[in-house]
Amino acid sequence: MTHWQSVLLSETDTIERAIKVINDTSLQIALVCDDRCQLLGTVTDGDIRRALLNDRNLACPLHEIMCKEPVTATPLQSIAQIRALMSRHSVQQVPVVDAGVIIDLYTARELDSARRKSNPVFLMAGGFGKRLKPLTDDCPKPLLKIGDKPILETILESFIEHGFHQFYISTHYLHEKITGYFGNGERWGVDIHYVHEEYPLGTAGALSLLPDDLREPILMMNGDLLTKVNFNQLLSYHEEHEATATMCVRRHEYQIPYGVIHSDGHQIEKIVEKPIQSFFINAGIYVISPELRRKVSSSSPTDMPDLLQTQINSGKNVSLFPIHEYWLDIGKMPDYNQAQQDFLNDFSGREIRG
Repeated sequence: MTHWQSVLLSETDTIERAIKVINDTSLQIALVCDDRCQLLGTVTDGDIRRALLNDRNLACPLHEIMCKEPVTATPLQSIAQIRALMSRHSVQQVPVVDAGVIIDLYTARELDSARRKSNPVFLMAGGFGKRLKPLTDDCPKPLLKIGDKPILETILESFIEHGFHQFYISTHYLHEKITGYFGNGERWGVDIHYVHEEYPLGTAGALSLLPDDLREPILMMNGDLLTKVNFNQLLSYHEEHEATATMCVRRHEYQIPYGVIHSDGHQIEKIVEKPIQSFFINAGIYVISPELRRKVSSSSPTDMPDLLQTQINSGKNVSLFPIHEYWLDIGKMPDYNQAQQDFLNDFSGREIRG
């Protein structure tokens, strides 16, 4: 049984509060109720992502975005019936209510914890890590330790936790150290294969080195990221939108340090003092269809933005998956130092703010 009491919120709580609850638990849902524990609605990861895509402020109250008619079960329904209910309605969590009062919560992860994912995971680990010198003089960046283990091991274990067991790792710089550390994956109970770039192929070019017989969507991630993204949700999102590729994006805000002038010819119309600009940025995590993988050539280096832009220009469906979970790109020394501090805090901070 789940500790569902930890995800109870009121309808006046905010999106930001729901993000914290969802990120701090493994249940991936918030249950909105009144002071008598009567279920008023639910807020899931998907509800939050839709709100972010619609430019909702994180101070927005939950009653504006929650699902007011969620799928629920009764105490009389069996586990098999609840499984069927989840499958029929394509939901990952089902509250159990008695006369409208919440008495329990079932999750797909709880019911299907033993199910393994057959999708391949492709981890990019060939970079030089020049901005982290001298740490990377004799150590590839993915093997730099955060806390007591290498960055790439933390990434690997995160995917394993979500049921993935087929891994490919691209290597180039100091490749023998990466292959020597991870071997064939036996230590983690998974299969690890390597593709070696004789010369750097760009952030997308190494896809061309993967086997031609892959038939399922490929999860792809840079080997210098730390995140708490739910990879099962990402994969489901990709499949739901029937995309040729899905890119994880993260909101980034930048405050212009001056007054910005809006004008029409010589006439000033408005002065906005130090406005904040907000954008979605590439988070370095993707799902790639096998058809797109087969279009990548090894004849010349290719970067992921160029590959995806080509697909967009040809009318293909390239989807975005906004992430609000912990995420950190370890590119420079301040990022590396931040990651060490975040490790001490169990990676509980750095969710999206706005």
